[in-house]
Amino acid sequence: MFKKLPGDEAQALVSTTPDTAVVFRPAVLRTPAIVTIVIFVWRLLAGALRLLWRHPVASAVALTPGAVTYVCGWRWGLSLITVVPLGLTVWFLLARPSFLRLVGWRLLAWWRLVWVYRRHWQPVMIISGLGRHIRGRDYLPRVVRVTCTSWADVVTVRMLTGQAVKDWADRTEHLAHGFGARSCRVSIARSGRLLLVFPRRDPLATPLPAVPVPDEASVGPVEVGRCEDGTPWFLKVHGTHVLVAGATGAGKGSVIWSAIRGLLPATRTGLAQIWALDPKRMELSYGRDLFGDRYAANPADCADLLEAAVKIMQERADRYAGLQRSHTPTLDDPFVLVVVDEVAFLTAYQSDKGLKLRISAALATLTTQGRAVGFGVLAALQDPRKEVMNIRNLFPDKIALRLDESEQVDMVLGDGARDRGALADHISPIPEQGAGIGYVRLETSPDPIRVRAAYVCDSDIRAMAMEVTA
Repeated sequence: MFKKLPGDEAQALVSTTPDTAVVFRPAVLRTPAIVTIVIFVWRLLAGALRLLWRHPVASAVALTPGAVTYVCGWRWGLSLITVVPLGLTVWFLLARPSFLRLVGWRLLAWWRLVWVYRRHWQPVMIISGLGRHIRGRDYLPRVVRVTCTSWADVVTVRMLTGQAVKDWADRTEHLAHGFGARSCRVSIARSGRLLLVFPRRDPLATPLPAVPVPDEASVGPVEVGRCEDGTPWFLKVHGTHVLVAGATGAGKGSVIWSAIRGLLPATRTGLAQIWALDPKRMELSYGRDLFGDRYAANPADCADLLEAAVKIMQERADRYAGLQRSHTPTLDDPFVLVVVDEVAFLTAYQSDKGLKLRISAALATLTTQGRAVGFGVLAALQDPRKEVMNIRNLFPDKIALRLDESEQVDMVLGDGARDRGALADHISPIPEQGAGIGYVRLETSPDPIRVRAAYVCDSDIRAMAMEVTA
């Protein structure tokens, strides 16, 4: 890529004559003035067309008043400058979503591109090591586009030839601080291009109230909270298994109770059953009436309940063999969600080795054979280490709430998840600010998604239990 310049040869020359300096005069090629002018005009036109193509709204706002003044006179230009801002203000007040979608976010993107990213791009790239300064010339990645949403800037970048995604993922903190953002997340747009997401504010800063109980009975993805982009967070529970990892007070109960709340209509109609294992006797016991006789607290009862679920699962698999490969909930074969709160107490911290082996074997059987016949496992734990939860890889969908160590993020979400922006170890330990916030890595996507689960309070749980028992 880098060719040796003529002046580089003079550095290796040594004079053998005393008091005589080596003088090197490189060849000078005189370029005709017309060639220089043509090149300058071509670059000027290409830059203007590129500016119009990338920022049509901002260019129209800047050029229209001048064009009207030139064609119609200064009075029309002055009227345009006065009337248009007034009209935009009225549009903003009366129809804010459409104004932001068509004008507002594009103007903000143009301003952020000029004032933030183009202005600081060279020093950030050079200091972070993503660019190179060689022999007086800068080799920098190129900003292709900047788009703005209600909460973040999305910067499309063309990498230098030879760079990898890991080079950028390892420098997310440099990029975040360099451009004045709280964090930076890296994802692949296509070959050679990346998407850098710089949040401007935190849309999940305030706790979310409990999601309303659905009107329709369904075991499909249930709404349990909100994603960072403002869209509802739907958690798939039928046809998968979900592992929720988080420190004490991270909000694991919010995820569990929101999932149960979403399945409440299906539970009332008999299309779904919820089996609860509550070794702590604190979380799920508050809504014990929801589960009936499918509730267990002490380890022996938990082992019996899990083995009963395995028996029903295997009987159902025998009936399905050769007839169907997927499960459709019916009154005879309902969807069964096995909820295990603090699963590590049953699999790692259990002193009775016999019970420990029975529980581990039953959980392994459910997670390896249960998806196709309508059995799902929703398990929560605090310590995601392999010696604590040796079957964590059997859970296709994983949720990382607030964790104590940065290494635990990759244990839950997979290698490289933290480098892509899943900063679960940076979530605030203050319940009002961080409880229920986490990162989700789905079976079909390698990129983590920041979410917040809705908080289901005690009165909500009590109302749910009364509705089912009625």
